[in-house]
Amino acid sequence: MNNHNINRRKFLGQSIKLFGTAISAPILNQWLSSPAIANTKIANKIFALGIDGMDPVLLQRFVERGEMPTFRKLMKTGYWGHLQTTIPPQSPVAWSSFITGCNPGKHGIFDFIHRDPTQFIPFLSTSRSYEAEKRLSIGKWNLPLKAGKLELLRRSSPFWKKLEAHDIPASFYKLPANFPVKSSKSTMISGMGTPDLLGTYGTFTLFTDQDLILPDSFAGGRIQKLMLQNHLVETNIHGPKNSLRANQAETKIHIAIHRDPWEPTIHLEIQNQNLLLMEGEWSEWVPLKFEFMPLFVVVYGMVRFYVQQVHPYLRLYMSPINIDPMNPQLPIAYPQNYSRELSEAVGRFYTQGFPEDTKALSNGIFSNEEFLQQSKLVLEERLKAFDYEINRFEEGLFFFYFSSIDQNTHMMWHSMDPEHPLYDPSYSSEVKEAVYYLYRSMDEVLKQTLSKMDSRSSLIVLSDHGFAPFGREFHLSTWLVEKGFTVLTDSDKIHEGEYFQHVDWSRTKAYAMGLNGIYINLNGRELRGSVSMTEYGKIKEQIIQELESLRDPSNGYRVVARAFDARKIYTGPEVGLAPDIIVGYQRGYRISDDAVLGKFPKGIIQMRQDKWAADHCMDPALVPGIILTNESVQKQDPALWDLAPSIIQKFGLVVPQEMDGKPIF
Repeated sequence: MNNHNINRRKFLGQSIKLFGTAISAPILNQWLSSPAIANTKIANKIFALGIDGMDPVLLQRFVERGEMPTFRKLMKTGYWGHLQTTIPPQSPVAWSSFITGCNPGKHGIFDFIHRDPTQFIPFLSTSRSYEAEKRLSIGKWNLPLKAGKLELLRRSSPFWKKLEAHDIPASFYKLPANFPVKSSKSTMISGMGTPDLLGTYGTFTLFTDQDLILPDSFAGGRIQKLMLQNHLVETNIHGPKNSLRANQAETKIHIAIHRDPWEPTIHLEIQNQNLLLMEGEWSEWVPLKFEFMPLFVVVYGMVRFYVQQVHPYLRLYMSPINIDPMNPQLPIAYPQNYSRELSEAVGRFYTQGFPEDTKALSNGIFSNEEFLQQSKLVLEERLKAFDYEINRFEEGLFFFYFSSIDQNTHMMWHSMDPEHPLYDPSYSSEVKEAVYYLYRSMDEVLKQTLSKMDSRSSLIVLSDHGFAPFGREFHLSTWLVEKGFTVLTDSDKIHEGEYFQHVDWSRTKAYAMGLNGIYINLNGRELRGSVSMTEYGKIKEQIIQELESLRDPSNGYRVVARAFDARKIYTGPEVGLAPDIIVGYQRGYRISDDAVLGKFPKGIIQMRQDKWAADHCMDPALVPGIILTNESVQKQDPALWDLAPSIIQKFGLVVPQEMDGKPIF
């Protein structure tokens, strides 16, 4: 047997593992020499670059500009095309299908937001935390007798379990929808879905003595008003709630801010750390210790500061409090010391799942240029980690994830699209070229990847979805009221309250929750269900028909391309968790932010004002992802869920029957 077949047998994991029975050497040799197997290139290395949000139309446009030569070369010499995305094309749904090779009916992730129908409580779809059930109260302390629980809600087996069973090494950097990280043989660090230390997707703080005209409260940030005396103020950094105290009081860290009376500089004192920062300067990561119980329990976090302005008003931005990778107390990595090892090699890095601070830009705290500056810091960290990891990769699977294109396309599309309602011709060239700059940075990543490949290496470049402009927002919740599917106790209070506050559930037939979902208020399933099973199908069909015929009165365009009956598009044991209807919006349209969680905004359709003005939560046929590979692709219309079985097959292994995807090579 030649060396090629010897290596193939190594990756097959001593065939006894593969088949579960002993196979003699002659039979194994005969099988390995069969034409179907002998003509298949079994990879010893697979490089997979996950580039969230890379859009096929934009990619081709930027390649044609002539400044993405590596992509151009691979597109000519290999295979490239559209990659089908999930219904709905939301990142946690899509990446869960990549991980499992299954449709959402099997892995159980249908949106960013799910709800418990028996309690009607919303929660983040990919993970859920549970506090300790039994506690011992001693004075001001409330001590757990048993640890709480942090649960990964994604079901179905991840494809790397198949690789691990055959001793094929794998590493995953920032893989989305994989927090908390479970113990395994693979090396991994969590990405999208990883919270900050407050348990949110990211909450920044702005310290300022300026009177700002902002809403009383807004998602993703908080304003901390300062009163400087002689250019000095002492205040607190507000940390996570102390679950060990009976009153659940916030933990706090003292911070002193000294402003130079004449120069544009400030001096910060925090826990024996001294920082001198100039206006326009970012600090390095500042480690923090939040004391939960003196001498016994300390929780570690870290922040970065940015001095926006010193005079006449002080404006000091503080990033969300990230889990410190040097001292992680939540399961963000495996092995557990991996994040520390990486930090020691490349420096501390953002651990929260969404590191680009889109909320600071949406709420007017960041300018476009400041948001780009912060995004470039995120990218610089990611590139350092990429360089470190790819240079020590030797065999097996190397997966590396980049978030920059996704988050910046959400926020910067309008700056490059003259037809977008928020386009401003006075934007700087840096802002107008922001998305292109990030695509070009991926060309350098691809170039470095190709330099590490040999004749038995396979390459997969993929994105989970594409993009479209989002200039018109649809108040789906209010539309359901107008059509009589959601009924209120007092119609005069339709625009008041939070989270379905004035809904009459005894007469409500359906309600909207999440970015693409509508639920029928089914009796026996919902907490206050009113719809019988005999009415269920008729109501669902009526809503689908009315959505698909809906037109925007301002221009006559369709708002919804297709609405899907979940029971017809999903299969598997988790279908019961799905919304009953998945709304696939037309390009340019999406549900409004307020309608996602039980508010009823005025009107039905209006122009989008938020700079988050491009999206992908639309009909999946309108926002496909991309795939590029050096392999020959035999399957027409490859899909995201086909990639897990394709990777398994490239290592010469048998694809698990429970996977919906099929190998594409």
